[in-house]
Amino acid sequence: MKSSIEELEAKGRAAKAASRKLAYLSTEVKNKALHNIAADLLARKDEILTANEIDYREAQASGMNEAMLDRLLLNSERLEAMSKDVLAVAALPDPVGEVFDMRTLPNGLLLGKKRVPLGVIGAIYESRPNVTIDISVLCLKSGNAVILRGGREAVHSSSALAGLVQEAAKRAGVPEGTVQVIENTDRALVNHLLKMNSVIDLLIPRGGAELIKFISENASMPVLTGGIGVCHTYIDKTADVARAVAIAFNAKVQRPTVCNALDTLLVHADIARSYLPLLAAAWARAGVEMHCDERALSILKSSPSFRLVPATDEDWGKEFLSLVAGVKVVDSLDEALEHIERHGSGHSEAIVTEDYTAATRFLNEVDAACVYVNASTRFTDGGQFGLGAEVGISTQKMHARGPLGLKELTSYKWIIFGNGQIRP
Repeated sequence: MKSSIEELEAKGRAAKAASRKLAYLSTEVKNKALHNIAADLLARKDEILTANEIDYREAQASGMNEAMLDRLLLNSERLEAMSKDVLAVAALPDPVGEVFDMRTLPNGLLLGKKRVPLGVIGAIYESRPNVTIDISVLCLKSGNAVILRGGREAVHSSSALAGLVQEAAKRAGVPEGTVQVIENTDRALVNHLLKMNSVIDLLIPRGGAELIKFISENASMPVLTGGIGVCHTYIDKTADVARAVAIAFNAKVQRPTVCNALDTLLVHADIARSYLPLLAAAWARAGVEMHCDERALSILKSSPSFRLVPATDEDWGKEFLSLVAGVKVVDSLDEALEHIERHGSGHSEAIVTEDYTAATRFLNEVDAACVYVNASTRFTDGGQFGLGAEVGISTQKMHARGPLGLKELTSYKWIIFGNGQIRP
C-alpha cells in the first residue's frame, strides 16, 4: 500500500506541474487533443467495447441493479455520441484568457478580471465510464489537469478510455502529466486522495448519495456536489392536456435511469380526472409503475391495465432511477410548491401550464438548479444546454450550479493597469 500511496503522490505532483503549463497552452493545441480523442473513440471502438464487456459481465454477475448496469454499458451508438460531444467541446470558445468587467477607477487605474483555470481537478466517480471522457475533455479545454479515479465496477472501461485520452493528448503536444488515472481500486487510496489539498484545487464526485456524502464529509479541498435528482413535474389546472402527457411521458420514460428523469408527478385536482387516465395509459404501455396517493388511486383504479401501487411516505423525495413514479393530486399551486420544497433535491423541477402568473411564480419560488416551464426535465444536461459535455450537475450554489461546462471549471484573477499610481 505504501508504494501505491507514493505512486498517487507522484501522480499528484505531475498533475500540479502540468497544470502550470496548461494555464497558458494555446487553444490550437488543446483543440488538436480533443480532435484526436474524438477520432480515437471511433478508431479504437473494438478495444473499448471489449473492455466494457468485461466490466458489464462482472457487474451483472455481482447482482448490480438495472439502473447502474445501464449507466455502465457502452455500445457503438454511445461511443459515436461521445465522439460528437468531444467535437462539440472543441468547437466552443476557449474560456481561458477572457478579459471581462474592465473599468477605469477615479484614480485612473484600469481594473478588470481575466479568466484562468482552477488548476488540478480530482474526479471520483462510479459506474459511468463515459465520465472519463467528459471530464478529461472539459478539463483539457479549460486548461486544467485532472486526476481520475473511476469505480471498481468500471475499471477496465475507464482504464481503456483514460489511456486513449493520455495518448491522444500527448500526440497533440499537451504537457505530460495532464491526465492522471488511478487504476488501483483500493478504497484506502481514495481516503488519501481526499487529503491531497496541496495538489487538488477542486474535487468532483459522480455517483450515488453514499459516495457523495462520504466525499463531502471527508475531503480537505473544496467539493462540487450534485447528481442526486429528485425531479418533480407539476401539471397545473390550466395545462394543455396533450402537451402535459407528452412532457411527463418523456421525462419518465426517455431514459429512466438518470438523475434528470421524473420521479414525482404532481397534478392539480381540477385537471386530474381528465389528465391522469391519459397519462396512465401511455405510461402503462411503457411499463411504468405508478405509486399513487389515495386521490390518484381513486381516479385510476377502475382500469386493470394500469400498474398501480398505493404510495407510502417513502415514495416522496425518492430518486427511483427506474420505470417507477410517485403520483400525487394537489389542490393548488401553493401545495405543489410546498411539496417540492419539502421533497426536492434542488436538481430539476418543471411546471406545465398555460397560466403566465403560475409559470412566473414557479420560476421565482422553486429553489432548484434548473426550473422548467412546459418542457421535460430530461434537458438538464451539458450537451443539451450547448456546453458540449459536463463534468457533473451541481445542486449546490457555490461556486457553480446546474450542468458544469468549460466556464464552470475556471476562476478569474483581477488585473490592474496603472501609470504610476500610489495609495495615499
